[in-house]
Amino acid sequence: MRVAIAGAGAVGRSVATELVENGHHVLLIDKSPASIRSEAVPGAQWLLADACELSSLEEARLETCDVVISATGDDKANLVISLLAKTEFAVPRTVGRVNHPSNEWLFGESWGVDVAVSTPRLMAALVEEAVAIGDLVRLFTFRQSNTNLVELTMPEDSPLVGTRVADVPWPSDVLLVAILRDTSILSPDRDRALEAGDQLLFVTQTDAEAELAALLAPKG
Repeated sequence: MRVAIAGAGAVGRSVATELVENGHHVLLIDKSPASIRSEAVPGAQWLLADACELSSLEEARLETCDVVISATGDDKANLVISLLAKTEFAVPRTVGRVNHPSNEWLFGESWGVDVAVSTPRLMAALVEEAVAIGDLVRLFTFRQSNTNLVELTMPEDSPLVGTRVADVPWPSDVLLVAILRDTSILSPDRDRALEAGDQLLFVTQTDAEAELAALLAPKG
């Protein structure tokens, strides 16, 4: 997979390092000469250019990319880059970094953003996930499909403790994707029984979240 990352700061370099280690082809773009540090991610390509300029993106051959990540510290720049990538180069997948939570509402289809990543929101979700048992915690939103990745830790008094996955009357538009138990990641096999303390990961429509929470951890 070929991935272009606009913004070669600490965030962009960290993402690039992970992707290179996973075998992907990565191009880092930044307009600041001080940010072009090829020794920081030796397996990546580097381009000194302004990713908000159409000519720069043409030089980067963005039309050959599978994913474009806008990871600069400027929300306006990230929106422009995402929009150009989607409308001018038909990039299949765009990911936009949200620096200021008040701007998160802009990071959607109208600006060419498929996935918006907001650090404050992710940190808040992880805090909730760490302390909440029996509460549904939204970890991530897939804007393009209007679905969410959510987590619920099974409380001891859940009526479904001991129930096989196949026997649970799951709401429509809900998919159980993984069960985290102790230090193991378990597949949601039909015959696997749910246990107290299981962390259940779902992909679900927003409208089904309340029904899902009521099913697994009804509030008495």
